[in-house]
Amino acid sequence: MTDRSRLLCGVVFGCTLLLAGCEFDNAVRGPLRDEPVAIDSGHAERANVELDMKAGELALRGGAQKLLEGRFEYNVAEWKPQVHTSTAGTYASITIKQPEEVRLGGNQRYTWDLQMNNHVVLDLALNCGAGQARLDLGDLDLRSVSVHMGAGQVDLDLRGHPTRDYEVNVAGGVGQALIRLPDGVGVRAEAHGGLGSINVTGLQKRGDHYENSLYDKAKANLRLTVQGGIGEIRIIG
Repeated sequence: MTDRSRLLCGVVFGCTLLLAGCEFDNAVRGPLRDEPVAIDSGHAERANVELDMKAGELALRGGAQKLLEGRFEYNVAEWKPQVHTSTAGTYASITIKQPEEVRLGGNQRYTWDLQMNNHVVLDLALNCGAGQARLDLGDLDLRSVSVHMGAGQVDLDLRGHPTRDYEVNVAGGVGQALIRLPDGVGVRAEAHGGLGSINVTGLQKRGDHYENSLYDKAKANLRLTVQGGIGEIRIIG
């Protein structure tokens, strides 16, 4: 291992401990709450969805009959997620936020397991902190996706069959991210590293960006922008 690699590993480890430590506390644990959530789509044809979780486990995928369906699990009563919705004609807005006082530690549990409707055009903004996020978005009708990472792990799976062009922006933090790209779709990716590493496979280098052979020729094109932080980001085409 080179001196630079040792330094990077030390910085990643130290920052991970620092950021993760900010999320831990000794809140009083109670019985596990399993709370369903369901938001009707109504006449919505397009939706803006923001999920803000700074600690815990997040799973997001398609397949909902309503606009959004799923469950929250937590065992501290004060940690109930804050859900806000609004509609205006064919446009809907959903924001789900974790309470500020959430500090995970010991046997405390905090999980969101959510599904979105496959047929509503979506703009997704996801803020992922210290924890794990599994984002299976390939079945959704995406217009844009924005992911802000913290000290956790993010698995962003875009494999599917999109019918429209869309954009994905990933801002790296201290954690690790794996980005899986769809087949049969034109892909253009820009990847800029911080102190961490960005590894790209399955795409060809074209000057200051990466492309596949289908870009600007396929029915749907994906434009990916990645800004690395201190952690590791892998892009698999």
